[in-house]
Parts: sequence; structure tokens; C-alpha cells
Amino acid sequence: MKRDFEKTLAEWNSKTIRKPLVIRGMRQTGKTWCVRKFASEFYKDRFLEVNFEFSGRWAPVFDGDLNPDRICDELELLSGRHIRGGGTLLFLDEIQLCPKALASLRYFRERMPEMPVVAAGSLLDFALDDIQFPVGRVQFAELNPMSFAEYLDATGNAPLAALLKETPRKLPAAVHLKLLDEVRAYSIVGGLPECVKAKSDGAGLLDIRELQNDLITAFEQDFSKYPERMDASILREIWRAANASSGRQIAYAALSRDHAGSTNRKALDLLSKARLVRISQAASSSALPFDISTAPRIKPFAGDIGLYQAMSGRPADETLRECDLLAVYNGALAEQFVAQELAASFGGSEPHWWKRDAKNSQAEIDFLVALDGRALPIEVKGGAAGRLKSLHQFLKETPESPDAVVLSSAPFGEIQDQRLRFLPIYYAGSLRSA
Repeated sequence: MKRDFEKTLAEWNSKTIRKPLVIRGMRQTGKTWCVRKFASEFYKDRFLEVNFEFSGRWAPVFDGDLNPDRICDELELLSGRHIRGGGTLLFLDEIQLCPKALASLRYFRERMPEMPVVAAGSLLDFALDDIQFPVGRVQFAELNPMSFAEYLDATGNAPLAALLKETPRKLPAAVHLKLLDEVRAYSIVGGLPECVKAKSDGAGLLDIRELQNDLITAFEQDFSKYPERMDASILREIWRAANASSGRQIAYAALSRDHAGSTNRKALDLLSKARLVRISQAASSSALPFDISTAPRIKPFAGDIGLYQAMSGRPADETLRECDLLAVYNGALAEQFVAQELAASFGGSEPHWWKRDAKNSQAEIDFLVALDGRALPIEVKGGAAGRLKSLHQFLKETPESPDAVVLSSAPFGEIQDQRLRFLPIYYAGSLRSA
């Protein structure tokens, strides 16, 4: 399988001033696989993988001082590999299990800048809370679940994937319908590489759903590893409640009536750090950076659309039979798809949404993203331009904004005098080139 993240690794590697790279992302998104594949192409046999979960022998190396010379001496003795001189890639995997290894990255940057160091881990932000992590000493990168285009490429539809990397345009009717069919399939399989590989290997939907249920169980077992953060039963409850509320504005107190709103908020924040939930906050204006409302208004989205479907309990074949993704869960499935595509194409940053409460004038837009220094409004719906009242109001008040985008199952179209572009939903990850 090909991942767009491989380009991120290559660009990092080519920098003249190269900081240690820290890869974030939810569990099972393929962080280890990506680094290994990158190393096989750029470093071949000059690669040392230190996995703190697989073996307990590595952590004691970082128990002493954090001098990278001493650390490298011990790593060389334990591994039998020569790693000095900048010719060997040092990969610190599952680094969240060794906070002192995380802290050591600043000294690799300061005292051994020639050495290429990559770190990765799940629940990484939990560990970052426990150390004084110096800003500016490392570079962060986000690995999301596979995008729709990556899914197409991995499942034998490379020509369709290539279309989505081009400027959006009107496609032949048969191609348009095929892409909509593939969106429905992707919404069931999701973007976790294990599930996508199963699909490409010919697994049926029931087999993939079983894989997803196993992954859900594994994620929930992870919660018990951090009892000092939050009781695992509360995290499980809030995770499921947030998934059930995907795409809907909620109050923290509504996630669970059994706990205080502050407890629910803390749990949701931890789930966001684990990348199991994305939190979209309401922006009160179009000015950049987006001005977040003082009274938090949030919409949660699942970390992966396939897990979202599995947790819903809806039989997979029902989604396949739906002609329009907007008909599933009152449009919530389509919004989940768009949120995931926007996060992948805009570097992992969470999309916002826009809401304005004024006397006799309420307005709301599904998504707001920053594009070329301006706020791009995005609606996910069907219907004629005349029904897009909030979009028209936003465009009237922000003439500097790019033309608004309406994503639906309809073919490509434009109404230039109203500054509206109608794009099929499969183009949600292509808006940077739209």
C-alpha cells in the first residue's frame, strides 16, 4: 500500500536543518509500517528500530543522563550496530512508554544534529503531558487513517485515486456513480490499514466488521493503561457517546448524565489526544486564526469512519444499499466522511464549523477551513442554491472568502454569480486543488 505520508518523511529527510521527527496518530494507522518502508528505501541496512513495547531492554538506556553520546554507546552495544555519524536512522517506536526517551530528543537536536531520529507512538500526547517538552527542538507530523484516495489506490482503483488528485471537474456519469459506490464501501471499511488490506485481499464485510470489533476492544483495553488519567469505564462510555453524536452539536453534560460536565469534558479531551475522537469547535467569525466562541460549542467526530460504523451496530449491507450517503443517520455519515477527509488533506488540523447567534438571524455552516489565508465555508447537503441561506449570508459578510463549496451526491456544478461550487462528496479531500 502507498501512503501520502511517505512524502512527508522524504521531505523531512532532505532538510538541511533536520530536527528529530515525532509522529502522532491513533493506534493502528500504520506509523511503524511507514517508517520501516521509508527506511528500506532511504537507509537500507542502516536502520536501528528501538521498540519500547516489544522489548524491555531499551528503556534502561535512557535511565541515566540524556547525553546522546552515552545513549548511542549503549544502543550500539545492545544492538551490535554502528549508528554514529548520521548515516543510520534511529527509530524510537512506542516512545510514549519511555518518557525519558522523549525528553532526550532535545539533546539529539542540540548535541548530535547530524543523526536522523524518528519517534512514534500511540497515546503519545499522554506522555507529552508528563515531561517538560521543549518547543522548537522537534518537528511533529500527523499520520491519519488512510484517506479515500489512498483507499482507492490500495483496493485496485488507482485510476480513480489519480482523478481525486486533480482539480475537481465534471466526470462522466458512469465514473461519478462508481466513485459514489466506492465512497459507500469506504465508509464501511474505513481507513485503518489492517481493514483496508483485508478488503484488498478479498475479505467480506462480515470479516472486516469482525476486525473492527477486535480493534475497538483493543482500543478500550488501552484505556486501562492510564488509570491516573481517567477511569477506563468512563472513557469507554464517553467514547461511545461521542461516536453516537458524530456531527451533532452537543453539550458536555449531555454525553453522560451519570457524570459532571467537567468529567465528560476531560474524558473527551483525552480521547481527542488519543485521536479516537476529533473535536470540531464553532468559530464565531471568519477571521484567521478562527475566533473560538467563549461558550464552547463542539461537534465530535470519530477518529475513523469504519470504526464509527462498527460502533453504531448498523449492518454493513444496509449502507451499501443506500443510494445517498446523506440518507444515512440523517446525514451524519456524510459529515463524518467529510471531516475525516478534511483532517487528512489539511495536515491533521481539526476543521471548524461556523455558527452565529444574532437576534432574529441564526446561521450555521457545517465546516470552515483555512485555505490560502482565507476562510473556506463548506456545506454537506443536497438541495438548490436558494436553500443555502447560511452560506449566502456568510459570503455576503465575507467578500474576501473563496467561493463556497457544497458537497453532495450531485454531479459537479457552479453558480458563479452566487459564488457557489457544487462538488460531489468524493472530492472532499481535493479542496486544496479545487
